[in-house]
Amino acid sequence: MPELPEVETTRRGLAPHVEGQRVAAVILRRPDLRWPIPAEISTRLPGRRIRSVTRRAKYLLLDTDEGAALLHLGMSGALRVLPAATPIRAHDHVDIELDSGRVLRFNDPRRFGCLLWQPAGETHPLLAGLGPEPLSDAFDGAYLFRLSRGRRAPVKAFLMDQAAVVGVGNIYAAEALFLAGISPLRAAGKVSPERYERLAASVKTVLAHAIERGGTTLRDFIGPDGSPGYFEQELSVYGRGGEPCKACGRVLREQPIGQRASVWCPRCQR
Repeated sequence: MPELPEVETTRRGLAPHVEGQRVAAVILRRPDLRWPIPAEISTRLPGRRIRSVTRRAKYLLLDTDEGAALLHLGMSGALRVLPAATPIRAHDHVDIELDSGRVLRFNDPRRFGCLLWQPAGETHPLLAGLGPEPLSDAFDGAYLFRLSRGRRAPVKAFLMDQAAVVGVGNIYAAEALFLAGISPLRAAGKVSPERYERLAASVKTVLAHAIERGGTTLRDFIGPDGSPGYFEQELSVYGRGGEPCKACGRVLREQPIGQRASVWCPRCQR
């Protein structure tokens, strides 16, 4: 599933082509993706000007004065800005026609993505209760330390809890914990304030670098211009179980944590 850097890469790729454009029409080639597509997408979005393309966690929002179209890429979804005459391919389920003569096209082979509606001035239930953005000032070591008190769950599972912080999925949690030198098995409530400061800084560093490099290409993800991300080539631990640590040469361990594959260095991470 595309994680926060992939979604942010998509947002940055789309924004220059979509922001300020008026929606001329919406074409739905099927009535649903993961959930039914609400009628407002067809009745309220056409005729509205897209003021901005924003992101909350792994959701993209096309903001208008009337409300926002809320999109999630799911496991394999992709958004492209294309000339209106571009031939339709398999799994091209939605076209949002723009007055520039282009279309914002949503392709989703597995249909785990979504296209929903958020009325102006409201917060969609899917966005309610989410934690802070990891690249914001609200996310720091002091925040993590306060929230983790009394928690026995492994720190990796804690870091991936969307109510604690959004968008830190399996790949980037593993990489941030390695950079911070913290074992993913350590109980969240047993991590010191100083180590949480390092962890928060590591999360920001890893995510910012991944965004700069265009996200991580794993299985299905490619960017809005059709190009893959390149951060995968730089992964220190994720997906490298049984291989030598790039820092010390020790064999990397691997075991499930919270039903997710986890890899770490037993020497570098404590």
